[in-house]
Amino acid sequence: MEFRDLKKQYQVLREEMDRAVLDAMASGAYIMGPQVRELERQLAEYVGVKHCLTCANGTDALTLALKAWGIGPGDAVFVPDFTFFSSAEVVPLEGAEPVFVDVCEETFNIDASDLERAVQEVLAEGRLRPRVVVAVDLFGLPADYQAVRTVADRYGLLVLEDGAQGFGGTIGSKRACSFGDIATTSFFPAKPLGCYGDGGAVFTDNDEWAELIASYRVHGKGTFKYDNVRIGMNSRLDTVQAAVLQVKLKAFADYELDAVNEVAARYTELLQGLATPVIPAGFRSSWAQYTVRFASREERDAVQAALKAEGIPAMVYYPKPLHRQTAFDKTPDQVGGDGKGVIPGSTGNLCPVATSLCERVLSLPMHPYMGLEEVETVCNAIRSALR
Repeated sequence: MEFRDLKKQYQVLREEMDRAVLDAMASGAYIMGPQVRELERQLAEYVGVKHCLTCANGTDALTLALKAWGIGPGDAVFVPDFTFFSSAEVVPLEGAEPVFVDVCEETFNIDASDLERAVQEVLAEGRLRPRVVVAVDLFGLPADYQAVRTVADRYGLLVLEDGAQGFGGTIGSKRACSFGDIATTSFFPAKPLGCYGDGGAVFTDNDEWAELIASYRVHGKGTFKYDNVRIGMNSRLDTVQAAVLQVKLKAFADYELDAVNEVAARYTELLQGLATPVIPAGFRSSWAQYTVRFASREERDAVQAALKAEGIPAMVYYPKPLHRQTAFDKTPDQVGGDGKGVIPGSTGNLCPVATSLCERVLSLPMHPYMGLEEVETVCNAIRSALR
């Protein structure tokens, strides 16, 4: 059994995929060819924003957003503690400081009430300027942008939507990557919409920011290739990857998103009584992961071992909260804590929910080409392990 069956996806799309890739290779326009521009148009239309600018990967997409906003030393960027490392990694790379915020137990996404607490502590300390909140659409589910935006507007924060896992998710009629002042996504192969290598994109309705990002992604170029007006990056999407993504975007929009939601619904039906993912009313997930919460690390590890024995892959996303990552030991102490995630005079953590989730979560095989009988096999193995 595959955790995310990219080989099956290729077999389904093979004829159209091979033709698109060979056409791109035959064109000779391997960097920023016409397929890139057409893909950007299609992505902007699908998401419902004015501008889409592709780049080399999802981490660069986050970096480009911060650069467009001029984020740097003395700035505080608020990041959920339960997410992939790159959501926070990009902050110190720009000279700013990440401030970690707890998440909600049932949705895994940033807790707006804890965001407000963190902002108030930063303001009270007076060392940093609150500038940006990174709201991650974790495991395919958009964050609660109404709650996040309320806090952001109250304190003058920009909202950066990290939609690396959320592409295709919705709140009402609006799609993920349209909720932030700037939004980003990743086309890493295992993402809801992935290419055959690395790739990423930035989305915004702001003309000025889009112009800056277009410059920063190509060595800070000005009016032409050898007119460099700022220090930039080399972060362009290859034409072949754009051709791959055009084929995959059509399949994603036509049937894959519906199919993966059918798989998720079957999981939820068969795992009644367990702490399965919660999708709030009016929200729809694109199911980058299907993640179950267990009572303890011991129970989670026992289930994972039992699944492995049956040839069923299951992954822990994520085993360590961001505030306990070794790389952040060298950053200044977390506001309100000692830099190790401990609040002075307390018995708890800075982010207790995130810390607890790292001990208890397990992600199950999940993709749009998964048969319902495979779902039953996984669920039966989990039930057996728990017995």
